[in-house]
Parts: sequence; structure tokens; C-alpha cells
Amino acid sequence: MIREVGALPEGERPWCAGVVVAAGRGPDLLVEEAFGWSVRYAAYDEATDRGVELPRERWVPMRTGGRGAGPGRDRGQDTVFDLASLTKLFTTIVAVRCLERGEIDLDGRVAAHAPEFTAAAEHGITVRQLLTHTSGLLPELPLYDYAGHEQRLARLHTEPPTAAPGTARRYSDLNFLLLQRVLERVTGRSLAHLVRDDITRPLGMTATRYRPPRAWLPRIAATEDQRRPWAKLDRGMLRGVVHDENAYALGGIAGHAGLFSTAADLTLLCRALLGGGPPVLRPESVELMLAAPGLGFEIDQRWFMGELAGRGAAGHTGFTGTSLVLDRATSSYLVLLANTVHPRRRPADSAPRAAAGTALARALRPGTPGP
Repeated sequence: MIREVGALPEGERPWCAGVVVAAGRGPDLLVEEAFGWSVRYAAYDEATDRGVELPRERWVPMRTGGRGAGPGRDRGQDTVFDLASLTKLFTTIVAVRCLERGEIDLDGRVAAHAPEFTAAAEHGITVRQLLTHTSGLLPELPLYDYAGHEQRLARLHTEPPTAAPGTARRYSDLNFLLLQRVLERVTGRSLAHLVRDDITRPLGMTATRYRPPRAWLPRIAATEDQRRPWAKLDRGMLRGVVHDENAYALGGIAGHAGLFSTAADLTLLCRALLGGGPPVLRPESVELMLAAPGLGFEIDQRWFMGELAGRGAAGHTGFTGTSLVLDRATSSYLVLLANTVHPRRRPADSAPRAAAGTALARALRPGTPGP
């Protein structure tokens, strides 16, 4: 399956410096492979449009801890990735847990829980509209350009939708920043604690968290030499701190980005949502979340799922090169974690993700060999 991903260790401009892929069906882990480098470049040279490579002895390979993804396996060597927008899936699960507990109502007004969101109050934005990207809000705001935390939140509170809520779908990070505030308000706990208590601790996901500790640094894949004009901030080569500029400006804990994890940990989540592991949600809640049009999850998106799409597959991508797909029709999953922004971001290309999805879909068809 790595061949389908197209990650090349050498070459002028590979799709990514390195990648970890995990795929499974039911309780069986079919593929767990690591390829290439989690750290290869010291910087990006704008003049030559090339990465400035570290000395070869300082390159760090992508790693997995060996086959098997159960809670008891030794995952201490697995490469840790900045999940970017895969964080939204965790925020979604927390929201659905709050729904199960009666703490929120999908069609309740955002302002009922967070009245400081004056624009949401004026336009009647609902929790469901946040989860389905139908609030009408802009895709993002330059919150990182504001001097302090209060100023950043004030801009978020007053930003009006550009289309009538509920009339059209427009993907927006702002939806999950608003959702974060709602969840924190109704529970009295931070999003980081909610993710831990509702998801990672029950599933034994010991390598999934916001703001990873320094002790994890040798395991963490580098992302970008973040400098203007291609980035929005000047921070240099990033490793172990969140790549997303708004999540960074908000302290590293955000509803839309900020989580770090491993492929092995994400397989535990996939199995739980497919009914093959300890449950984090009731079956009817999983159905609500994963059935079209979906809550937080993208449904049947061939551009990154390949031939897994078409029968109700659900998943998401992340800007740093991450993706996750659940195919409930075959009880299978595909986790692909890459550092495509190392040493700098490029125009989006999900063809390798789609190719991996197609490889898995074809391998699971009757009469075909395994991945």
C-alpha cells in the first residue's frame, strides 16, 4: 500500500518526507507500515525552492511499534503527528457525548450556551449548523494577527456569517472554534480534558493529546519551516508545536486543530467507532454522526477516499498530511499520516490518499489478495 501512497525517500520534490499507514478490517490489522523520514530538513530555501537537508545522520525515520494496535502493545516508538483538522473529529465526538448526556441540543442556539457570541445570537446559528458546516461563517479569520487572547476571542464573537445559516455548506474552522466554547461552557471543563475523559483515556490512546510534552519530541514528525509569505507567521521549523497558526495563537488547544497522535492510537478510535472496540458512543449516536450528511465527518469524498467512497464511507483530512477513513460497509478503516508540509506547504494534493483508499477497497473485494 505504501507504493500507492507515492512517498519517495529521495527526489527533488516528493509528496511527503515520510508516512505511516495503518489499515484494518474488524479486529484484524491488515497493514501497518512506516516509510521515509519524520525529520529530514533543517529549513526551506526560498531562492532554490528546495529543502535544506540536515546531515544524513540526523535524519529521523518514520516508525511504528510493530504489528498490533491493542491497548497493551508497546507504542513507545511510534511516530507522533500533528493531526491538524483531524482534531475536528475528536471535537465532534465530544459534542455527541454531550448530546447523549443532554447537555446540548443539536438544534439549540449557540448563543443559548455562549451569549458572548453576539453574531451567532443575531443570526440564530445552531449547534447542528456548526457540525455540518452550514453556519455561513468564513472558512477562517486571521486571529493570529491580534495582539492578545481577549482581542482574538472578541473578533471571533462578533464575526457575522456571509450567508444565511442553514442555506449552504461552507467548510469553516470557525465552526469548531465556536463549538469548542459551547462544549467548554456546558461542561465546565476544557476541551483538552473533555477529549481525554471522553475519548483517549477510555480507549487507551496514550499518545494522543494537545501540547505534547518535551519528552515526546524525539518521536514527533517535523512539519514546516513556517515563514512569510507562504505561511502566516514567522516561527521557523516546527516540531512538537501545533502547525495551525490560529490554534497556536489560541494556546495550542482548539476545536479545529491542535491534537497530536499516532497511527496506532487512531486505529483504536477507528475500531471503537466501527463497533470492534470499547464504545465511546452509543450505536445510535455513531449512526447519527457517520450517516449522510454527517456531523463533523466528511461522507463519501472520493477525492481523498478513492474507491472506499460510495457506500457511506466517513472520514476527514488534515492540512499537515493526515487522513482517516471509516468504511462501515466492510468494517474497515484506513489511517494515513504524513508530513506533507515538511519543509514547506505546497498546493493540496490528495491523489496519494485516494490511491491508498482505492488499494484498500480493491484488496477487500471478494476474490482479491490482501493489501
